[in-house]
Amino acid sequence: MTTPFKVAAVQASPIFMNLDASVDKAIGLIAEAAAQGAKLVAFPETFLPGYPWYIWLDAPALTMHNVPVYAANSIKVGSPQDKRLAEAARAHGIHVVMGLSWNENGTLYIAQWHYGPDGEVLSRRKKLKATHVERTVYGEGDGSDMRVYDTDLGRVGALCCWEHIHPLNKYAMFSQNEQIHIGAWPSFSVYEGGAYALGPEVNTSASRMYAVEGQCFVIAPCATVSDAMIEALCDTPVKQQLLKRGGGYARIFAPDGSLLGTNLAPDEEGLVIAEIDLNMIAIGKAAADPCGHYARPDVFRLMFNRKPAPAVMAFDNEFARPLEADVESPETTPAE
Repeated sequence: MTTPFKVAAVQASPIFMNLDASVDKAIGLIAEAAAQGAKLVAFPETFLPGYPWYIWLDAPALTMHNVPVYAANSIKVGSPQDKRLAEAARAHGIHVVMGLSWNENGTLYIAQWHYGPDGEVLSRRKKLKATHVERTVYGEGDGSDMRVYDTDLGRVGALCCWEHIHPLNKYAMFSQNEQIHIGAWPSFSVYEGGAYALGPEVNTSASRMYAVEGQCFVIAPCATVSDAMIEALCDTPVKQQLLKRGGGYARIFAPDGSLLGTNLAPDEEGLVIAEIDLNMIAIGKAAADPCGHYARPDVFRLMFNRKPAPAVMAFDNEFARPLEADVESPETTPAE
């Protein structure tokens, strides 16, 4: 039996396209979550340095002036900002799962970095497939990112936004006995009333169904759009109609789909905090485990390529062996 503990989902806006200021704000929220007893705090999709809403508001050719600024404010591994986040996690003794734009050698990725309470990085993952116009900004991850990790709190995994409406993504994660899932979302602020799939009704339902289907707790942080972001992005009446202030719908769901914690108003910043008890997962598993007793592998199976897929692979990588070595010592051949 495990002991219940508190978790927190962030609902807030970044300091848009200002990495250092957004890290400052994130560290304040980390401290606030820890002060309220949370053992884990999760941040929205691309909280650092903010979701690039301009890609939904105009043609890419007309928003190219944002590209250098957004790239320069996308975080890099080993950067001072990376180290500050790790130190904040360590100083407050809390797990931090940060949503961010990752700049890796010039290509940007929607990503989630998990810092442990000792300040060590537990995982860095990239969104498997950027959605719709996001592909004008971001690259893609690979199967090696679809992983669930053992931690002192339980088995933790993470996905971003519409990764939650892809059935195979979910099944791959469920198969790894995920107990705590971070489902990060941007704000639900664009095309209000005209595209329900982009609104809170559909997407909060996706988080809830993930909890039920996977028999896990889902922490679903969600950003907001600030007045400053409206001023920076909406320079025409049409854009002002397309992007709305607020849009925050942070949620925490139990394995039975029940809503935990106290929700905030869509335009309110803060934390949704709830106590979770991993012992409750057993009830969900007893009823329907789609990767266990409720599966039908004789009818359906998922083929899952978990290998990294680098664009360049050196000849001296670990899978390359001299032919004679394979003949003399077959047991040294790496397993698939």
